[in-house]
Amino acid sequence: MKKILLSALVLVFLMSCSTRRQMEKTISYGNYDRAINNAIGKLKINKDRKGKADIIMLLEEAYYKANARDLENINFLKKDNNPESYLRIFDAYVSLDNRQEAIKPLLPLYVKGKEVNFNFNDYSDELITYRNSASLQLYNNAQALLNSNNKFDVRAAYNQLRDIEDMNPNYKDTRELMAVAHQRGTDFVLVDMINDSGKIIPERLENDLLNFSSYGINNFWLQFHSVPDDKVTYNFNMKVNLRDINISPEQIKERQIIKEKQIADGKMDLIENGKVVKDSLGNAIKIDRMKTVRCEYYEFTQFKASQITGNVEYYNLSNNQLVDTFPITSEFVFEHIYATSRGDRRALETNLVPFLERRAIPFPTEEQMIFDTGEDLKMQLKQIINSYSTAVAGI
Repeated sequence: MKKILLSALVLVFLMSCSTRRQMEKTISYGNYDRAINNAIGKLKINKDRKGKADIIMLLEEAYYKANARDLENINFLKKDNNPESYLRIFDAYVSLDNRQEAIKPLLPLYVKGKEVNFNFNDYSDELITYRNSASLQLYNNAQALLNSNNKFDVRAAYNQLRDIEDMNPNYKDTRELMAVAHQRGTDFVLVDMINDSGKIIPERLENDLLNFSSYGINNFWLQFHSVPDDKVTYNFNMKVNLRDINISPEQIKERQIIKEKQIADGKMDLIENGKVVKDSLGNAIKIDRMKTVRCEYYEFTQFKASQITGNVEYYNLSNNQLVDTFPITSEFVFEHIYATSRGDRRALETNLVPFLERRAIPFPTEEQMIFDTGEDLKMQLKQIINSYSTAVAGI
């Protein structure tokens, strides 16, 4: 028992030393807030334990060093007197306030019976002042960017308005301007399906291919529409051209296999020199009676295949220029195997036996074949759109 207790104490000591060294290293690299978070995590449980004194002192060191760096940065930015720095000053005050709020629940903390003083401050006035100053500066910047015809400027305006909403909710008409920026900054793509194959495409396949909500491809700045919206000005046109749809004739392939095998069919006495061989107890020794069995196996393969070929074209509607084109080819194979037999099935390999339980089934219709081919086509379209959506949104 004493050995177990000693081992546990040694383990706790080693872990404590390891934690302290890790925090010292973190502080030496200037990662003060990381060190603070690590210390807070360690002190949430048994903060008054003797081994936690080193952690408390390191927390104090990291706290004052982090505050000193933030306050020095704030003083520098204030001297610079650049309105573009208001947001950085506000963020620095948020860091100062959050840091002390994170430590407050742990207080009081003691080292060698003496309470550690973290010297907290009230930053509410500074937070309000620079939140409003930063909001106004960002608001003015966003309004200027919204006057641009460049989508990237409009998207930058949206991001600045979003920053205002995050720190100062419902400031002026920020939410209304965010909606305007989103609408103007979004690229809208109108999708058309063109069937030049000479065959009728099942309606459910066309609906499936143009159901872009199931593709998961729409993102914040890029929207695909299969039905035109009169209220939307489209930036791009994606044309899905189906050039050829080929369907093979229904085929049934046959093959015959004749199998023979020797199998055990009961037991018989072992005979040597015309006499029954017995064991040491006088009992007759039994061996397998072998029998040759034969089976004629008739296998039938139902086969039908379909193929859709075409291409996807992207057009920039601002100049009606072809941006890019991608070939698409999709295939689907229907294959069903069944079999019959004559003779003793025990002669067959085990992998052939399951086919004997099957029967012929109806061939899929032409419409069903085209639809099944379209399932793979849909996956190809999704890959093409996903790989190209970023480029399209950036043109």
